[in-house]
Amino acid sequence: MRLRVKFSKHGVLRFIGHLDVMRYFQKAIRRAGIDIAYSTGFSPHQIMSFAAPLGVGLESNGEYMDIEVHSLTSAGEFADSLNAQMVDGIKILEVRLLPDNAGNAMASVAAAGYTIAFREGFQPDFLTSSVIDDFYGQDEIIVTKKTKKSTSTFNMKPYIYACCFDEQNGTMSLTVDASSAGNIKPALVVKALYDYKHQAFDEFGLLVTREETYTNVGTPADMQLKPLGFVGSDY
Repeated sequence: MRLRVKFSKHGVLRFIGHLDVMRYFQKAIRRAGIDIAYSTGFSPHQIMSFAAPLGVGLESNGEYMDIEVHSLTSAGEFADSLNAQMVDGIKILEVRLLPDNAGNAMASVAAAGYTIAFREGFQPDFLTSSVIDDFYGQDEIIVTKKTKKSTSTFNMKPYIYACCFDEQNGTMSLTVDASSAGNIKPALVVKALYDYKHQAFDEFGLLVTREETYTNVGTPADMQLKPLGFVGSDY
């Protein structure tokens, strides 16, 4: 049976990288006595895959991993057993049974939703709902994206699916492409906003939380974003 596990990551654990999180879950699953399946071959390993690795320093309410188990009493018992092994900062939120035809978590990712707050002393005084509307209303948002191997300039607007500002809380909400082909980081959008207002940008001032990771159950032309757990069922 294939399971899709949703979990959150907060506090000091936001500074733990993806590979360490993966090793942590491998040990926690063994301690919890979960009947997880192993690969065959000379060096068997737990059959486990994560959706979209979370950047170091970001918190999340919507992380996902897929695992394969030989047996399962119930999703609730699975979550309770694993949560009993969790340290402060990581919590299992949901466990869903995947259908046989479901794609793996990583290949299914289409988008991610984020909340962006600002550290004390870094709150921009120019940020309002009307400024966000004007920024997002542009026909093009040209940015420069740097990777380890190259630098490219492109129009980011088609990869931003939603962008708004909460006047009461002083936070931004973003939904952006998180697929392997796009993978827009929220800091890149905020930097473009600062450039639009001709303001100096310091990424250290951002407090970013990934709220949800989405799959597209529609078509590329007519996207219908649903949480990754949408494809599973209760057990």
